[in-house]
Amino acid sequence: MSTAADHPRHRLNDLIHAPVRFSIMAALAGAESMDFKDLRDAIQVSDSVLSKQLAVLEKAGYVRIRKSFAGKMPRTAASVTPAGRTAWEEHLQTLRDIAGG
Repeated sequence: MSTAADHPRHRLNDLIHAPVRFSIMAALAGAESMDFKDLRDAIQVSDSVLSKQLAVLEKAGYVRIRKSFAGKMPRTAASVTPAGRTAWEEHLQTLRDIAGG
C-alpha cells in the first residue's frame, strides 16, 4: 500500500517550481548563456523581479551570473550550472511522473 509521501509531488523542487524561477530555468536550459536583457524579455518580467529571482537561483548553485563590460556598458549574463541542470532535469521528470507520462 502506498502512502501520501510516495506521491511524486513530494519530489518537486520548490526552488525551481515557483513560476518565475521555473521560467528562468526553462529559458536558460535551452541556451549556453543568456544576456540579462534577453532573458528578461523572454520571460516577460521586470529587471527587479529577474534580478531577485536570479539571485535566489545563484545562491542555490543552480545559475551562474557573469558580469562584464562591452566597452563602457556593463553586461550581465546567466547560465545554468551542472547542479542546476541536474535539478532542472529531475524537476521535469517529477512533473512527467505526476502527469502520468
